Amino acid sequence: MTSTSAPYSADPTAALRRGLRYGLFGLLVLTVGGAAVASLVDGLAGLWGALLGASVGGGFILCTAVAVLLTARLPAMTAGAVLLGSWLLKMILAITVLAILDPLDFYNRQAMVIVIVLSLVIVLGAETYGVLKTKVPYVSPTESDEDSGTAQ
Repeated sequence: MTSTSAPYSADPTAALRRGLRYGLFGLLVLTVGGAAVASLVDGLAGLWGALLGASVGGGFILCTAVAVLLTARLPAMTAGAVLLGSWLLKMILAITVLAILDPLDFYNRQAMVIVIVLSLVIVLGAETYGVLKTKVPYVSPTESDEDSGTAQ
């Protein structure tokens, strides 16, 4: 009995890119679904709450995935510094956006909070699923293995 190996990607960032793609798709589905439900419940204010929640929650998580993808080929110290700086910038932006939105009343706060929480869970879950389902080799065969035909 012979088995055929499933195709895999030799690109080390393939899992990150696939996770980002799945996360974007999950956020898009949540945005459409959340906006539809919230607008049915509370009209235009619900729609705005859902859209704001999806942009704040989804943007927060997806920015992390983009930062990791952009720093994947950098040295570890540089990547760590960039990721720490991007995390600090995200925190400042999230607090600023929420502080700006606090006195405004054109959106439904409950819809926004529910969609923020759902976007964090769904986008993280979708990214994790995308990363786990990507087939990436753990080792690279040496030239002598390839020549002798013993590489598997």
